[in-house]
Amino acid sequence: MNRKGHWENLYKTRSDLEFSWYREHLDSSFKMILSTGVGKDAAIIDVGGGSSTLVDDLLDQGFVDVSVLDISSAALEKSKKRLGNRSETVEWMAADITDVYLPENRFDVWHDRAVFHFLTDAEDRRKYVELVMRSLKPGGHVIVASFGPQGPQKCSGLDVVRYSPESIHDEFGSSFELVDSLGETHNTPFGTTQEFTYCYCRKSGKSTS
Repeated sequence: MNRKGHWENLYKTRSDLEFSWYREHLDSSFKMILSTGVGKDAAIIDVGGGSSTLVDDLLDQGFVDVSVLDISSAALEKSKKRLGNRSETVEWMAADITDVYLPENRFDVWHDRAVFHFLTDAEDRRKYVELVMRSLKPGGHVIVASFGPQGPQKCSGLDVVRYSPESIHDEFGSSFELVDSLGETHNTPFGTTQEFTYCYCRKSGKSTS
């Protein structure tokens, strides 16, 4: 089964509470996005947003330019159904992050919780970073959360790469400044814990937002 088929099958056959990474609200992500200081008209993309409620919280906060990208159409449909009419204000993209076109200098904030660590192939990570470089505005903000050094080695049947804040920053390179980081112990719906690492970097160049 290919990557898209794997995730479509999971989202069609499981509820959110059957996913180990599920949180009712992505509090750490939300706080880190707010810490960037961007205005309510800032363009924010949630990569791997799937059925996450981060988009709900961003809309509740008054952000008006929110995009959600996920490889699974079924996951996005869950979020659209939950949001109802409010879903019409969001740009939804069903795509593989390693094979998608995004406009140049489109976004002020790039957020990803638990996609990057699935990219075990160095070429896929290179494509990912190149996409961030192209689509993020100069001075833009990138927030990536992955499993930490003591986190799981596999998730949903797939291998992952575990990161420290420094090793995430190393993947992005000198064009990005490491601004902040934090570690989080995530309590899964199953009563177990997972170590997450959050890394916040800023792209070089003057912000236009």
